[in-house]
Amino acid sequence: MKSVQKHDSPTYLKAMTIRDPSDIHGIREDIKRDMILILRVTPLAQKDVAQLRGTVEELYAVAKAAGADIARLGEERIIVAPAGIKIWKPEYDLK
Repeated sequence: MKSVQKHDSPTYLKAMTIRDPSDIHGIREDIKRDMILILRVTPLAQKDVAQLRGTVEELYAVAKAAGADIARLGEERIIVAPAGIKIWKPEYDLK
């Protein structure tokens, strides 16, 4: 039987909606806190696709700089997992 490692502090999962590119500042802090994030991007996509693209590119750079993993979760969401947690994904580029 596989043993489960005990962590000193829990890992939190947070779901939120990105409505504006300025939301990236709070997300950056959550990534530093090693949170698992499920980010809904539909409102920003409906408002401005170019802003969405830029925000996703910045989010991707922030996640990679922190050693986090990032992937699309369907058409409406993005998931970010902290270092040490890997997201299974097919072999294609996320950008």
